Amino acid sequence: MADKDAAYRRRPPGSGGTPPSAGTNKTDAAFDVWLQRSLHQLYDTVAREPIPDELLRLIEADRAKPEAQPDEA
Repeated sequence: MADKDAAYRRRPPGSGGTPPSAGTNKTDAAFDVWLQRSLHQLYDTVAREPIPDELLRLIEADRAKPEAQPDEA
C-alpha cells in the first residue's frame, strides 16, 4: 500500500486523482512544486509552438470521417 500512496503523492497538482490519505507533508509539496516548475521549464516552449498545417489537416480529415461501426460477431 505504501507504493500506491507514493505514486499518488508524486503527481503534480491538478493532474487528477485523489490521494488515499487526506494530508501531505512538506517534502511532498516541495517535490510537487519542483516537478511542476521543471516540467514547465522543459516543455512550455514546445507547447507554445504552432501546430503544423499538415497535422491540422489530418486531424480535420479524421473528424470528418463517419464513425466506423464495430464488427458484430
